Amino acid sequence: MAQQHLEPTEPGSSRVGPVTGDALAGYLRAQATEFLRALRLHRESGAAASNGAEPPVDAARALRRSARRISGSLHTFRPLLETDWSERMRPELAWVSGTLASEHACEARLERLLLALHRLSGATVFPAQGVGGTGGSATAGAPGVAGGAGAAAHPTPAPDRGNLTVGAAKAGALLDRQLTLARTRAHSTALQALGSSRFHAVADNIAVLASEVPLTLAAPATDLRPLAQAAQDRLKDAVAALPLVTAGHPYNAEALIHGLSPDPAPHPQDAPWHQVRLLLRLHRYAREVLHGDLADVRLLAAGEALDRHRDASEAAAAAAQAARTPRIAPATAYALGVLHADQRHEVEAARFAFQRSWQMETVSTS
Repeated sequence: MAQQHLEPTEPGSSRVGPVTGDALAGYLRAQATEFLRALRLHRESGAAASNGAEPPVDAARALRRSARRISGSLHTFRPLLETDWSERMRPELAWVSGTLASEHACEARLERLLLALHRLSGATVFPAQGVGGTGGSATAGAPGVAGGAGAAAHPTPAPDRGNLTVGAAKAGALLDRQLTLARTRAHSTALQALGSSRFHAVADNIAVLASEVPLTLAAPATDLRPLAQAAQDRLKDAVAALPLVTAGHPYNAEALIHGLSPDPAPHPQDAPWHQVRLLLRLHRYAREVLHGDLADVRLLAAGEALDRHRDASEAAAAAAQAARTPRIAPATAYALGVLHADQRHEVEAARFAFQRSWQMETVSTS
């Protein structure tokens, strides 16, 4: 696989010559400023939220965005930063980003699953129109999930629309209860986190970072490009380990078999792809440090495919978890099985889309 070296003369680059620690300091100060601006916006909305209004989603998203970029830069360029400070800040920033992301993830997952149920069944399945409740034998869940997955696989005939429609409303109501509860808990956790002494300590450190970056003495004269190249090489190695041949096929039966097992552990095929997603993000952030806010459309397309992969994978896991609910009706289990299979096919489609984006990336640099 061809190597893409981050040279200052590459097309569109906004920098000429060596890129030193001064550029890293400027980037970190800018991200710290963005974090503080988003935090101020979030706090200003507190009064409105106390009256029943939702705080602006953009503020929480901007907080996560800045926290991820600061944390990623501390990871990639850690030899140029004071070790104790950097190692102390990285897990705290990851905690902030993860805590703030959880509520949005639950909401997006529920919307994704309900829309998929609507598409698959051809009927309105939003919980408000469902009949709700559970029923049937305690053993109905497992066979229903297995039968649903086989029916939804693309190489086989379409699922029985009549049976699916019967169970779709109850499946939607069950998912709504479970994911709304998870979202409520995530919202409470985020509110507690933002008011905690731990978060205030993080905010104080970022306030200092906005004016003073703890670089090493050698950093102002050190070229950042070798460290950025190392981040890119880690990404390339991780991609090379992916089963891209499997991703080039429209159907991966093993993915369904693993997902339908009674083991609630994360899907074993997904972890390497999630790791590539994180490494791609680190690579993009390193490019931002070197070249400014210059988007690479190929990397963006690859990142979007991996985001869809993550979303579909987690949605499939939520459908499988709902299907493990005791005493659900066979029709409900069947609908959840079809839904699980549909989302696993979305996973395969996202892998295929990433493969195409990545091949475009490597061909363009060969």
